[in-house]
Order: sequence, then C-alpha cells, then structure tokens
Amino acid sequence: MALKKGDLIDEHKRHPGSCGLIIKVMGGGAGFEKVLCCDHELTEDDVVSNVGSSLGRKKGHLPISVILDEKKLYPDSCGLRVMIIDGGAGFKEIRCCGHSLKMNSMRELKFGQMRGPESDAAGTETGHQGTA
Repeated sequence: MALKKGDLIDEHKRHPGSCGLIIKVMGGGAGFEKVLCCDHELTEDDVVSNVGSSLGRKKGHLPISVILDEKKLYPDSCGLRVMIIDGGAGFKEIRCCGHSLKMNSMRELKFGQMRGPESDAAGTETGHQGTA
C-alpha cells in the first residue's frame, strides 16, 4: 500500500513511549516501505487523520519543518517528500523504492530570505536621477 499526499504518520499511534515522530507526506509515496525511528518500524498502519498532542514528543537533530526529498538523491524514484512535524529524536531512516533517506537528504525551509546572492546596494551611488 502506498502513501499519498497529506498522509500523517504518527509514531505515538502504536508506540506511545517513543520519541513521537510525526511526518507529513508532501508528495510521491508510491514506493513507500517504512520509517525507522527508535528501533520501531512505522508503516501505513501508523497513518493518522490528525496530529495528536505534542506532549511527550522528543526533538532530535532533525529540525522541525525540514523536508526530506527522495528526488534530491534518487532522480529515478517515486519522489517521496516528507516534512518533519514533531519529534524525531530516534529517527534513523525512511525506506522508499529500495532507497534510504537519512539526514543527508534534508532541505530546510528558509522563510524571508532571497534566493540569489546578496547585493550591496548601499555602497554603490549612482548620482542624481530624474527631472524633478
């Protein structure tokens, strides 16, 4: 069974004493196999309809709102993209299409920053302009 966009996987559904990893599927997912976290295997059985309480969830090295993108490392894959919602202290990997997604497939969301190189507009003076 494959995952679809919008699915939420919650580790607390079957493993309440775990770090409480919650991931949201942002795209792809046809070749999804499992998530390994806190020595538990999270599968389609751990899909929930909404996010539960944040109490008891332990954050790890994965920053919140980070996207793990399978296409970044494996262009021939189904293109699974997931966002870390909460928890993640025991996160090891996500297996999809026979590939392993770990910390190295991380792409941070950066809000309020320009994509191009920064220019120093204050240092360049162009003189008078206009006809006022």
